[in-house]
Amino acid sequence: MDSLLGLLRIRVKRGVNLAVRDVRSSDPYVVVKMGRQKLKTRVIKKDVNPEWNEDLTLSITDPNIPIKLTVYDHDTFTKDDKMGDAEFNIKSYIEALNMDLAALPSGTTISRIVPSRDNCLSDESCIMWSDGKVIQDICLRLRNVECGEVEIQLQWINLPGSKGL
Repeated sequence: MDSLLGLLRIRVKRGVNLAVRDVRSSDPYVVVKMGRQKLKTRVIKKDVNPEWNEDLTLSITDPNIPIKLTVYDHDTFTKDDKMGDAEFNIKSYIEALNMDLAALPSGTTISRIVPSRDNCLSDESCIMWSDGKVIQDICLRLRNVECGEVEIQLQWINLPGSKGL
């Protein structure tokens, strides 16, 4: 097993204008995958603008592996419908974690990532120093679907005894 660097807490905040997959609505949930890890949120019934505000935690051993997020529509009697996917990497976030930030005032923007063909960002994403933590708010535009975005926030959890960054 690779050595553990730490944990990445992904707060899945909400979905915006998700695709309709049932009659006039959807029952969405989010699956987050990185390597062999797979985590999912609870299902929100009949809502194309769901608020999950749920924390999913990944163990990070290789920060170069992209994280894939997929939204599904929960169906009782048939296979769940895919409602789009997005991928993001945490390289810029990890770089920010490695900086000496302790002297910065809370609320300082460390770096900005702009939407490009290489990422699924729908808006500029800022990596911030806030209350002694590095956080990143991300709004992901879903691919392979007619519409929809998912808002998430990243936060690092250092583990005692882990290799660290």
